[in-house]
Amino acid sequence: MPYKLQAYLPLLCLMLSFMLPFASIAQTSERLRTLVLTDIENEPDDAQSLVRFLTYSNQWDVEGIIATTSTHSKSKIADWRVHEILKAYDKVQPNLLKHEKGFPPYADLKTKVKKGLPVYGMNGVGEGKDSEGSEWIISVLEKNDDRPVWVLVWGGPNCLAQALWKIRKTKTPAEAEKLYKKVRVYTISDQDDSGPWIRKEFPNLFYICSPGFDAKGGYHHATWTGISGDTFLGRFQGANREVISKEWLRENIQENHGPLGAEYPDVAYLMEGDTPSFLYLISNGLNNPEHPNYGGWGGRYEFYKPRSQKWFSQPETRPIWADAVDEYFSPIDSHYHTSNKVTIWRWREEFQNDFAARMDWCVKDYRQANHPPVPALAHTENLSARSGEEVKLSAKGTTDPDGHELTYQWFHYPEPGTYASYEGAIKVEHADAMEAKVKAPHVDAPETAHFILKVTDKGSPRLTRYKRVVLHIQPAKQQVE
Repeated sequence: MPYKLQAYLPLLCLMLSFMLPFASIAQTSERLRTLVLTDIENEPDDAQSLVRFLTYSNQWDVEGIIATTSTHSKSKIADWRVHEILKAYDKVQPNLLKHEKGFPPYADLKTKVKKGLPVYGMNGVGEGKDSEGSEWIISVLEKNDDRPVWVLVWGGPNCLAQALWKIRKTKTPAEAEKLYKKVRVYTISDQDDSGPWIRKEFPNLFYICSPGFDAKGGYHHATWTGISGDTFLGRFQGANREVISKEWLRENIQENHGPLGAEYPDVAYLMEGDTPSFLYLISNGLNNPEHPNYGGWGGRYEFYKPRSQKWFSQPETRPIWADAVDEYFSPIDSHYHTSNKVTIWRWREEFQNDFAARMDWCVKDYRQANHPPVPALAHTENLSARSGEEVKLSAKGTTDPDGHELTYQWFHYPEPGTYASYEGAIKVEHADAMEAKVKAPHVDAPETAHFILKVTDKGSPRLTRYKRVVLHIQPAKQQVE
């Protein structure tokens, strides 16, 4: 190499060492505000979910972690367990910062751990039922911050119900409505009777849920079980079982991954039943939290009033974001599968690998670990075409922070769009190349079709990120003239 360049090499290397850890940040959008309600210690899965949640905590502004009751733990809460896991996080947080910016310090998180009342359901809602947790929810909503607050309900939501009850009682309708509009709820089924009460009493509240109680068999029908419900519900044919096995968890999460991995308990019933609530929020290019019908790692939901089922505690009174169905061709068994659970398990290998990589970040230096690719589009995310026109799709500009070789896959995701055909998905030509193309199908009225770019690196573990392109299809000119 030229002498002058050689002389500056040490400086260049030093600059690169500072730049590399933040190379994978570029695709992160505005941080979301999150607040967790957890019946942790009723079984191991809440602790498992909290471990994973903390490895993504740099993507969000964590507003609170509130210990609550549920139908499985009606008279006690376990905030002490949250603190145990946070102390383990404190030991690995400096290493996580080597890989991405923004991981909150333990000193900040521990002040946001709060307690709900140790009572069940609606017994904790009403006059004199305020708690540290419900008051904290109100204070978070009252902040001078217009961003939505994502309330992730892993247990019973009576703490949220009390906060909403008090807001309605103590504020003017206009003041209350301003706070209600900030609330986004993703609840893991109904784990007490306050969930149906909230949906009935606050009809405009944004609410994602698979309604129903476990005692009535409701969990068997819920979307969220797609994360790992194979052994719990009978095997999901076509789902990747290897990446949720006890052997995989031991090797990739629990052992040799520092103090945080050591806090990840063995699976008792099913792995991380609460995790879909925040998988839904991860900034991966696929998820779009304000559009549950778009689909992503946390599942896909549609807005309607669910028809009453025997596992409901009471009839639903208004539309909510509830279970939707995907059809997916699985390469594992070479068959098509159609169910609400498919909307989660179709992405299982990708989100499990992503978690494994973040657990590596807890103990490895930047150059020893893998980091997700950064996909790009050479055009906008919204394209327009008339029936019969050819549309070019391009991922030019896509990069990988570790310099790994990348694979590309373009595919039509039919369910989020309005276009439907008995002929199935719209064919993508050169679907495994950086540049692909599609032919806009015949339509008689304006329709939309969603195309997903899936970019996967060849690091270890292999990591995936996405881009979504929405094609707006118009009828051919001769049809509208």
